[in-house]
Amino acid sequence: MNQLDALKRHTTVVADTGDFLQIAQYQPRDATTNPSLILKAALKPDYAPLVDEVLARHRDRPLDERVDRLLVRFGCEILRIVPGRVSTEVDARLSFDAAATVARARRLIALYEAEGVPRARVLIKIAATWEGIRAAELLERDGIHTNLTLLFSFCQAVACADAGVQLISPFVGRIYDWHKARTGAQWDEAAMAGPNDPGVQSVARIWRHYRHFGIRTEVMGASFRNTGQILALAGCDLLTISPELLARLAATPGDVPRALDEEEARRADLPQVHYRADDEAAFRLALNDDAMATEKLAEGIRLFCADAQRLDALIRSR
Repeated sequence: MNQLDALKRHTTVVADTGDFLQIAQYQPRDATTNPSLILKAALKPDYAPLVDEVLARHRDRPLDERVDRLLVRFGCEILRIVPGRVSTEVDARLSFDAAATVARARRLIALYEAEGVPRARVLIKIAATWEGIRAAELLERDGIHTNLTLLFSFCQAVACADAGVQLISPFVGRIYDWHKARTGAQWDEAAMAGPNDPGVQSVARIWRHYRHFGIRTEVMGASFRNTGQILALAGCDLLTISPELLARLAATPGDVPRALDEEEARRADLPQVHYRADDEAAFRLALNDDAMATEKLAEGIRLFCADAQRLDALIRSR
């Protein structure tokens, strides 16, 4: 048995890529995309005919609609390969506008449904800002399921649970990056590996909280830097993994023990915490108190916005 097959006994494996030609060999259940991944795939020669065909068909439509149609086309191609769901992201430039996020999400779902894809197979990815969480709350009430991304803090996870979102994507690798950079020369890679990795600890804490209180929101660890981080979260609901790390797991023989224990989570003595729709000030204070989460959330939005602008430029040029 290889580590990828062994991991699948405990956790749903999700492919973190827009490059659908890479997906089939790893047999993930779901796949996640974002503007950065779609841009990376769209720039490859293999996808030029698809990109040109979509843009030619909708050349007279506004730019933002052409972007959404391209995202949905990639999503539809992915859904021909995976049996489960695809995550498609709302433009990160709308991260602080709840109403615009809701409108964009509804258009994405309408475009999928026009292609014959039921909304149950689509997760709308939204940045886990206060405004993004409020947008997700409204969408979930309408039966549009959401994946809250750029999630770095416990307060974001609690607010998402209180909003009833379907799934959250807490980032492991970017948390690890922040702590490693902050520690500098004193960082001990071996000592901070596996369950001691700060990114792993963040996801494990959220998962245990959800399991302890019977919260239905799914936890999908994301943004991995190495396979050790992945294996340390075996038992998490889902893990979204890049093709490079999927290949490494598939090439490594061996068993993978479950790392997250549901019974242990249920028995734990944990305080009840909430950040509901009327707790905006408390949420913002809690997020502000977490320097890592505040910095990485802002950085992540900036990076996704920059890639959204690059995707706009690519579409204008074709």
